[in-house]
Amino acid sequence: MSLLTSVQQQTRYPDEILIIDGSKDDRTEVRFRESEIGKINYHKVTEIDRGLTKQRNYGIEQVSRDTDIVAFLDDDVILQPDYFEKLLQTYEIHPAAVGVGGYITNEILWQETKSVNPRDLNYFYFDGYRRKESSRYKLRRRLGLVQQTPPGVYPTFGHGRSISFLPPSGKTYQVNQLMGGVSSFPLSLLKEHKFSEYFEGYGLYEDAHFTLRVSKIGNLYLNTAAQLEHHHDPGGRPNLFNYGKMVVRNGWLVWRTFNPVPNWNDRYKWWVITILLAVIRFLNICTTRDRSGSFQEFSGRVIGMFTLLLNKPKN
Repeated sequence: MSLLTSVQQQTRYPDEILIIDGSKDDRTEVRFRESEIGKINYHKVTEIDRGLTKQRNYGIEQVSRDTDIVAFLDDDVILQPDYFEKLLQTYEIHPAAVGVGGYITNEILWQETKSVNPRDLNYFYFDGYRRKESSRYKLRRRLGLVQQTPPGVYPTFGHGRSISFLPPSGKTYQVNQLMGGVSSFPLSLLKEHKFSEYFEGYGLYEDAHFTLRVSKIGNLYLNTAAQLEHHHDPGGRPNLFNYGKMVVRNGWLVWRTFNPVPNWNDRYKWWVITILLAVIRFLNICTTRDRSGSFQEFSGRVIGMFTLLLNKPKN
């Protein structure tokens, strides 16, 4: 209920709140039926519509026809009071936008800095801020395997820096991918472009797949002033073997959706980085406490790579 409490405190209250419940028990329904929160429309989906992308497509069909903008929110986020106001202001400034995303504030520690040191492998610098660089990106930088485009702008070889590499500057950045649970889109676009139901269940990378597709028809923006917190519940994730397999297979589909005919250099970089990330996960067996989890995810990544040679995913 933390999300709905933060929605009630918004400076721009939504015209309609849709709850698309995919749970298998009735506890969520009871809570919302008994609540006194205004403008809520509760929908319990059956097995045929259960799953992240299916529930989003189902929800789109329930939205009132006179709605202009639809905002998607995961149930584990908490909004700042002006979240919706800032999103709508972005559409006012960029009326042709095909999507606007919000900014998660509690997952990355950023530091303001006046100096920039491109050779400093310990930090990633961008727009007057810096954040600690992960070991995988340190290695990729040494090997010349990082993108030259800004964060949130997908490179032709995939494996780009996500929007989490954009700092809390208060600025709005043009991107070509957004995070699904903190995104918004015009209803007119959602009626024509559906979320792919290939991404069943957990739906890893479904948001990148959808936003990269629609970025080809218009501009997407991330407004870092539209802020919220994300308190992720790990209980919804698949087991680590399946997760590792999904990382590779879903990642391949996202890449080839954005770049359906990659050149040799793009293919080379995608495969080298995919193998490199699997090797790093294997080495985590010796460097982390969760040795079993590291091995399971590594195994899933390896199996995922082999299955790409035999059975590539399709939309």
